[in-house]
Amino acid sequence: MIRKIAVYGKGGIGKSTTTSNLSAALAGKGIRVMQIGCDPKADSTKNLTGGRRIATVLDQIREKGDGLKLEDIVFEGFGGVMCVESGGPMPGVGCAGRGIISAFQKLEELNAFEIYKPDIVLYDVLGDVVCGGFAMPIRDGYAREVYIVTSGEMMSLYAANNIAAAIRNFGKRSYAALQGIILNAKNFPGEEENVKNAMKEIGTESLHIIPRSTDIQLAESKGATVFEAVGESVMISIYNALADKILRQEVSA
Repeated sequence: MIRKIAVYGKGGIGKSTTTSNLSAALAGKGIRVMQIGCDPKADSTKNLTGGRRIATVLDQIREKGDGLKLEDIVFEGFGGVMCVESGGPMPGVGCAGRGIISAFQKLEELNAFEIYKPDIVLYDVLGDVVCGGFAMPIRDGYAREVYIVTSGEMMSLYAANNIAAAIRNFGKRSYAALQGIILNAKNFPGEEENVKNAMKEIGTESLHIIPRSTDIQLAESKGATVFEAVGESVMISIYNALADKILRQEVSA
């Protein structure tokens, strides 16, 4: 059975960086990973593709229509990670959430999961607003597990609380379940305490802490994950530990 995991978080919190490094860690353990970026900026996978932005599903639908093939929208990245970007509508036209729905429908129509046979699918989802298409990964049988990336900053925790509320709402209909919080630390005083207090309100636990590190910025400046760009980085063990925790999580069928 394919494990389908949604990673949510406020824009700019480091969610895509976390997801890409998690994908690289899982791939290094011999797991077939597909990462699907669900943000109109279409930059989720760029650290797996040497900083290159890949063609998005929506752009290719507009350009190729019924002639669209899987190889037009699925690209191999670092470690063999299969990279997909949903993309968004033309600027000033249409709904970004609707773009995600269209992208998911196209992947289903082309039998992407059956053909590429990933062990794990990671949906990297913008979590400032959990409505319409942005809620798609946690409903309709897509992702079964959800992780929220946050810092200890007020707006990030506010977004995390909103995301958790949406997950609880969908959970009543046997959709995805919140599996934990990933703290992408900013390293300011009292940050961990802020997150701990917020988790009591949210009703979940901290899964993992990712410390702030210049190695991450160095890797991103090269369009890469720390696994590819910083061979001796302590962050490699941090992301490997996160991957191990997720692999050990018990998931309801």
